[in-house]
Amino acid sequence: MDDHDRGLAHDLALIAQRRRMLLWLAGTGAATLLGCGGGGDKADTSTTTTTDSSTTTTTTTTTTSCSVIPEETAGPYPGDGSNSNSSGVVDVLTLSGIVRSDIRSSIAGLSGTAAGVPLTVTITLVNTNNSCADLSGYAIYLWHCDRDGKYSLYTVTAQNYLRGVQETDSNGQVTFTTIFPACYSGRMPHIHFEVYRSLTTATSYSNKLKTSQIALPTDVCSTVYSSASGYSASVANLSQISFATDNIFSDGYSTQLATVTGDVTNGYAATLTVGISV
Repeated sequence: MDDHDRGLAHDLALIAQRRRMLLWLAGTGAATLLGCGGGGDKADTSTTTTTDSSTTTTTTTTTTSCSVIPEETAGPYPGDGSNSNSSGVVDVLTLSGIVRSDIRSSIAGLSGTAAGVPLTVTITLVNTNNSCADLSGYAIYLWHCDRDGKYSLYTVTAQNYLRGVQETDSNGQVTFTTIFPACYSGRMPHIHFEVYRSLTTATSYSNKLKTSQIALPTDVCSTVYSSASGYSASVANLSQISFATDNIFSDGYSTQLATVTGDVTNGYAATLTVGISV
């Protein structure tokens, strides 16, 4: 018998069946569209669900990615034994007391403390060859200029402050207590660092694994320089430079830009994850 001759009841049944099919297809399509969403740039997550008559098991797998921080120049004032000042080779890495967290004061018989807005710098060292796993037991040598834009041992020869070495902890982290650096002519505000395999190898620049620099957000720098005493020269210097014209950061600085929180009264905290390939 032709379907058209089976009566109203049959036609209504067919319509109901087709509606159920359309609803099922719509649900399947929506689920497919939802499954196409992209994740962030840090991780991709996939979920697999297995079901039987008694249990439901869900397994989530996360793959993390990170980037190697660029290699940068140590500049003219590294103090790691690789160059000299007017008195000869400059090397703080072998000095007693260089392994420390608070780097505001001079060590090894020199006295003096760098003035400025308090700043803590926390670096998390990770391995880009191992899903950004934390690297514990490594060493980081960190140094930067004072609030006048001068470097100890070179332009301030009677001091060795604002330099220090630390070993990364079980989380791959080190935290230095220091002061907010100045902006001197021709450079955006920055902090230098070198990475070593261990504290025992952090005694000679020839053993370093990576040399790079930390960038600081322009708006934070502007606030510090215009609000805190002692930074007046930095106001004009910052107005004449930008990341686009800086000879170090102009080719890109996204992996070097620290996250900075705080205020001039209570001090600031800068954090950065540093990826190296080991």
